Amino acid sequence: MTTPTVAPTDHSSAGQDDALPVLRTVADLRAQVAAWRAEGRTVALVPTMGALHDGHLALVRRARELADRVVASVFVNPTQFAPHEDFDRYPRDEAGDSAKLLSAGCDALYAPTARGMYPEGFATAISVGGPSEGLCGTFRPQMFGGVALVVTKLFLQALPDVAVFGEKDYQQLMVIRRFTRDLDIPVRVEGLPTVREADGLALSSRNAYLGADERARAPELNRALTAAAAALAGGADPDATLTRVRGRIAEAGFGDIDYVELRDAETLAPVTRVERPARLLAAAWLGKARLIDNVPVLPA
Repeated sequence: MTTPTVAPTDHSSAGQDDALPVLRTVADLRAQVAAWRAEGRTVALVPTMGALHDGHLALVRRARELADRVVASVFVNPTQFAPHEDFDRYPRDEAGDSAKLLSAGCDALYAPTARGMYPEGFATAISVGGPSEGLCGTFRPQMFGGVALVVTKLFLQALPDVAVFGEKDYQQLMVIRRFTRDLDIPVRVEGLPTVREADGLALSSRNAYLGADERARAPELNRALTAAAAALAGGADPDATLTRVRGRIAEAGFGDIDYVELRDAETLAPVTRVERPARLLAAAWLGKARLIDNVPVLPA
């Protein structure tokens, strides 16, 4: 195993012509991490599927605060997509992603191939329960097993001190925290609050699927959840409040509403009264885009 020839860059003084080192193999990734470790550096990992936006870059900046060196992965993971989902059309732009990562202070991009992640003969799966049950686990039953598999592989490939994920995918964050604890993986999992547009829409790569009229309607999802969270914190009846959220989303022009649910903030178990921190979560379709969002609900 040889150490990559590109040395870690101090991006605080990097020029615009600098290029972000791109690592394609597990061997190269481990060699780069080993080189940082030899310098006494701590390492943060930011796993992504690419098509990066300001929400992803906020994860990189937070990772930069938590560790000396940051590696971001870009990998559209086939094991978390069902055959009818948008794997083939999921937006991809490695060159653009690399430039954005460099500007945010990332030190290296890990961009493995599908064959590299899942070589011929690959025969292992991870089954997860607990926080994966219900919500997106019902409507995308293949998703969290695929997420658990690829994130476990990324953790073992990079062996970071900390990994940073966004709270926009709140159920995913709770699943990752659960299996990381259950499997004794020595990685600290850090969550970052959802990054939003000025009108409240949660940043998402899938927002690119929205047409102009749909984009104008999309912020109503967050507005409905935010109003409901305030009502629930004030003691409003949960069943009636969730019904109002569904009606408000439907009136805004959303199509199928997969779920609007109140869950415990830590375990994601269903709750009927807000006696400890909870989370209000929703997923609904607007045209070809499936939008998800969530907001905290705190007891009075």
